[in-house]
Amino acid sequence: MNTWNQLLTQQGARGTEQAPQLFRDFGRTLTAAELADGFAAPLTDLGLIALNGEESASFLHNQLTNDVEHLGQDTARLAGYCTPKGRLLATFLVWRNADTIFLQLPRAIQPALQKRLQMFVLRAKTKLSDATESPANAVVLGVGGKQADAVLSTWFDALPAQAYGKLDHPMGTLIRVGDAFGAPRYQWLTSAETAAAVWPVLSAKLAVGGNDAWQLSSIHAGVPLVVAATQEQFVPQMVNFELLGGVNFKKGCYPGQEIVARSQYLGKLKRRTTLVTIPDAQAAAGMEVFATADPEQPCGMIVNAAPNGQGGVDALVEMKLDAIERASVRVGSAEGIALQFLPMPYVLDPLDL
Repeated sequence: MNTWNQLLTQQGARGTEQAPQLFRDFGRTLTAAELADGFAAPLTDLGLIALNGEESASFLHNQLTNDVEHLGQDTARLAGYCTPKGRLLATFLVWRNADTIFLQLPRAIQPALQKRLQMFVLRAKTKLSDATESPANAVVLGVGGKQADAVLSTWFDALPAQAYGKLDHPMGTLIRVGDAFGAPRYQWLTSAETAAAVWPVLSAKLAVGGNDAWQLSSIHAGVPLVVAATQEQFVPQMVNFELLGGVNFKKGCYPGQEIVARSQYLGKLKRRTTLVTIPDAQAAAGMEVFATADPEQPCGMIVNAAPNGQGGVDALVEMKLDAIERASVRVGSAEGIALQFLPMPYVLDPLDL
């Protein structure tokens, strides 16, 4: 166990029996209200792929749903990686510095995704490597809520003004991601030494959570994350990915591009992802949901779910638009526990609803 993990464990960080170093929380689940006020969370379930070489950007540009060739060093963006049938294998947060392009994704699916990408490098001048535990990015801290800016200003003279802005700083890389609860959220990638130095201030001024807290904030930001249970289940638009800027329809080809474009331009989209709360702690990504008006077949699937501190979970659920309109949907079967629909943080396509 490294010194940083020891520090967190001494302060009550808890993982699971199978993965004790993937810290879910610090003894209790934070609520949405606490996240909205301000929180800090070590993120231990994310992996990082690094690409180096003069053709890294063009290689990724031909593999992902978003434009990588014109990605600047002061921005980050979402991007998807699809099968030839247009189904998402992964969703990434992508950014770069002068020498390296980084792809962030769930640690659990990183090895297989990295291996798959490597298969298509062929003669491209790029090299993929696992940067998850590289010294400069060894720790990822999630910080958000209305108090976040004031606390981060302890170390940063300026903060990214918009979502998906990025800055490089002597104390690490700071990326503003999608806002939640009307307040900014940031990922701070830094060394274990810097993390240990700043953690006493963060933990004194903000509510302290772990992976669960960050996932709950992402759910309330409406930002989907493809995990092992949901790989190859969704075309990007099903999880609102193009609404979040994760798909560029003007770039060249990539695996699944024809199907993704067809879904966009030929006919009305029939499925979207929406925000719900479920009074069932066992509800999880990959579980099917059923509309009471059509009980014989599932109308959708849970994309992401996280404990909400009230005995259940809040979740992003992909489903048919008519099921969203009727708002009578249950988990597991038409007789299961009912989903309670919550307002989305952004507008679904007004032509859809």
